[in-house]
Formats: sequence, structure tokens, C-alpha cells
Amino acid sequence: MIVLVVALSITNLQILTATEPTSPAAEPGLNRALTWVSVTGGICILIGLGILFKLPRTINEPLQTLTDSILEIANHNYDIELNLTGSRELEDVSRNFNRMTNRLRDYHNSTLASLKASKRYLETIINAINEPIIGIDNESKIIFINDAALGILFLRREDLSEKTVQEISMRNDLLRRLLCGLDDKEHGVTGKRTPLKIYANDKESYFQVHYMDIEMRAKDGVSMEKRGSVIMLKNVTEFQELDSAKTTFISTISHELKTPISAILMSLQLLDDNRIGTLNPEQASLSESIRENSERLLGITGELLNITQVESGKLQLKPKITKPIELIDYAIKATRVQAERFGIQIEVEYPHEKIKKLFVDSEKIAWVLTNLVNNAIRYSYENSRVIIGARQFDEQHIEIYVQDFGRGIDPRYHESIFEPYFRVPGTKVQGSGLGLFISKDFVEAHGGTLRLESEIGKGTRFVITPPV
Repeated sequence: MIVLVVALSITNLQILTATEPTSPAAEPGLNRALTWVSVTGGICILIGLGILFKLPRTINEPLQTLTDSILEIANHNYDIELNLTGSRELEDVSRNFNRMTNRLRDYHNSTLASLKASKRYLETIINAINEPIIGIDNESKIIFINDAALGILFLRREDLSEKTVQEISMRNDLLRRLLCGLDDKEHGVTGKRTPLKIYANDKESYFQVHYMDIEMRAKDGVSMEKRGSVIMLKNVTEFQELDSAKTTFISTISHELKTPISAILMSLQLLDDNRIGTLNPEQASLSESIRENSERLLGITGELLNITQVESGKLQLKPKITKPIELIDYAIKATRVQAERFGIQIEVEYPHEKIKKLFVDSEKIAWVLTNLVNNAIRYSYENSRVIIGARQFDEQHIEIYVQDFGRGIDPRYHESIFEPYFRVPGTKVQGSGLGLFISKDFVEAHGGTLRLESEIGKGTRFVITPPV
């Protein structure tokens, strides 16, 4: 259009320049040229304005429609169809776009159907398990729970919709206890978990709780990241009942055995008193053997009674203020005869400065120290030495230790050594395997710790850290 106006102007200009300025035809020609230029320029301006308003809309509308359709696909709406008209290129774009959405819809439907089938499959398996199982994601939403878990929690599935486990636990004590255990695990709090006593199956039942993490590959495709947690409860009621029956049986037998053993020891004491005659050397040797075995049997029954108190939870403490040296003196006096028999010298390490007193059940802590010194003597080489001592570890803790210089304990058995009835393989020294187990429980019942430090060939050291 601009070219047309320029061309028309040049043509009229040539006509005007060919006409004499003084000619009568000059003025009409000039007016005619101006008229043609004005009319043509006006038409061109109108056409340009029309293009100005129409052309951007013609380009923007298809682009906006395409953008809106892409956003719909991003929102998983694969039923959208694109119908662009006006040119062959726009129709090709529409056709290819609709082809893409059809394929995405088919893929989404097949994947969704597969996921739903897998979800139903897993739900069927989880519900078929008789043990309660709960799955929780990182947003504290329950992602799966089986019927057994709903039963012991006294919940319905409709009670769980759109709620976090914290909201549900506000009115559910058992779920709150399970979540507390999960928090302890996440914060690295470890310890011996006792079975939960839960009213289930119309009776009191016991469940052992296990916590596991749900892990999946991170975005980098290599590292693993936590996506949730699983709480599993194993019904151990049957084993708990058997264990209680075992504890009751051991307690009963131990009580029944103490009376005849005490009678045997009393009879031996009368024999040694020569009131019924003098024993010849052979008879005296047999009497001494009977006494040793009777005392050993009496010690075993005492250990069995202690372990029944520990296992039944009936351990009663009678704490009082005690000096550490008093406990050490008791253990030395109780083991002096045995130490002399094996030629063991017991050395005491006690600080010259004053150390704090203990608030413990002196009878039980003295029993622990005596047991540790007895073990140190039995596992030491003949004519060796055993060290028993105490030190102020810091303002709040005192350590009492027993050190021998025997063969030591293999690091593989450092944890197992405190388990009931455990004996280090290859050990020739007789024993019940209960002493360390009872000792650890006695110390932990006070809120203290009992730990082991040992290396092969360098002896063994047991350290008690009782409360001050």
C-alpha cells in the first residue's frame, strides 16, 4: 500500500512537471493529484489499521489455544482436542496434537489400570496377613492398613480419610504409643523393647513391635531416600504365656530346692563338728566335696530366683545411701576363700580424695560386684591378680570396675556375653551362664550401666556406672 501511494504520487508529480505552471490546466491538475493521493492514502491507512487489529489476533488466538491445551495435558486432562483452522500448517498442528493426546490418554489409562490392579493385589495380600501392619508416608498419612490393625486399634477405614496419624492418635492411645516408638527409632533411641500388652481377640494379648523404613531411589537414580515407614506388630502372646509358665516353674523349683540344700549343708556342718565321731581323711574329703557342690547348687538356685524376679518384672529395689568402698569390701570378703584357693591376689584401687556416695540397693549391687570378682578369679591364670576399684568419673557419675588379666573375651561375643545361659565357646570353667545377665539387669534397674572392655590376651574389665 505504501508502494501504491508512492507510485501514484510520482505519477501525478510527473504530470504536473510536464504542465506549464502558468497554464490554466495546472491548478486543476494539482487538485486532482492531491485528491487521488489523499483518497488512496486514506484507504491505505484504513486497510493498515484493519490489519493492525486483525493480524495479531489471528496469530495470538491459535497460540493461546495451543498453550491452554498444553496446560490441560499438564493437569492430566487427556480428553482435550485441538481444532485450529485457517491454514494448512495450523490444521497439521491440530492433527498431530490430537494424535499425541490420544496416545497419552491410552498410556495413562493402561498405567492407571495397572497401578489400580497392583494396589488391589497388595491390599489383598496385606489384608490376608493376620499380623497388624500400618504404612505411613512422609506427610504422616496412612497409605495402607490391614484389617488386623484396624481391629486392635478399634478403627474403621472411613475414620482414616483425609486425616494424619497425629490427628487420629489424639483419640487413640495405642496408635499414640506406636507413634512414640516410631519417633524414638527416627531419633536413634535404642533399647530393649518389651512386648506391648493389648486387649485383642477378647483377651489380653502381647505384641512385639517392629519398625521399618520405606526407601526408594532419589531423583539422581543412585542414592536412596526415605518415603515412609511401616509398623508391624507380631503376636507373641503364646510365647509370652510359655515364658511366664517357665518363670513360674523355675521360681517354684528354686524355692523347693533351697530347703533340702540348706538341710544338707547343716548336716555337713554337724559332721565337721565331730559330734557324731571323727571323720577319717577320706570321709573328710568326701564331706568337703559334698559341701562344695551343695554350695554351688545353692548359688545356682539363688541365681534362678533372681532371674525369675527380673523376667517377671517383680524386681524390688531398696535403695539407700552407700559408700562405694563398702560394696568393694563386701565383694572382697565374699570371694577371699576362692581367691586363696587359686592363688589370686586381689588389689584395691581407691582414690585418696573423697568421692560421692551412691543411692542404690546395696545388697544387689554388692551381689553384682561379688559375681564379677568371682568370674575374674575363675578366668584368671593361677597366681595372677585381680583389681577392683572405683573412681569419680565426673560430677554426676562414679565408675566401679573389676579387672582381670586372663585370656580375654573375643570381640564377637561382647554383646552375647550378657544374654541368659550364654557361655563363650571353648570355656572350661563351670557356670550357669546367668550371672552376667542378672548383673546387667540389676544395674540397669537402678538406671546405671554395665559395660565390657576386653581384648584377647589382655584380660577383661567390667565397669559399673551406678547412679549417684
